Amino acid sequence: QVQLVESGGGLVQAGGSLRLSCAASGRTFSNYAMAWFRQAPGKEREFVATISRSGGTTYYRDSVKGRFTCSRDNPKNTVYLQMNSLKPEDTAVYYCAASRFGGTPTYTAQYDYWGQGTQVTVSS
Repeated sequence: QVQLVESGGGLVQAGGSLRLSCAASGRTFSNYAMAWFRQAPGKEREFVATISRSGGTTYYRDSVKGRFTCSRDNPKNTVYLQMNSLKPEDTAVYYCAASRFGGTPTYTAQYDYWGQGTQVTVSS
């Protein structure tokens, strides 16, 4: 079992920044690819960003490329999502997830463990 706890969400004006953190415990963190997903009210959960086990490879959905940066600190068992130039359409609950798949998986079904989510609200 892997336990994931997100933090760092909040209310921010458009153009602002937030940094989300996800602390992992339970199993060897570096054995898992990590990702961020988000879910807005009335919409399906969608992929945002993923990072490989070593942190050497990342992949983003097109709408956040150039604005969001995903990173990880394996000794600290933590993954981060730096979000800059936030837009109202980024408003959602953001979830951290862990996958036993290699590489940079992007589908929800590829992820084995999920956090409880943290709310991000961007006002216009």
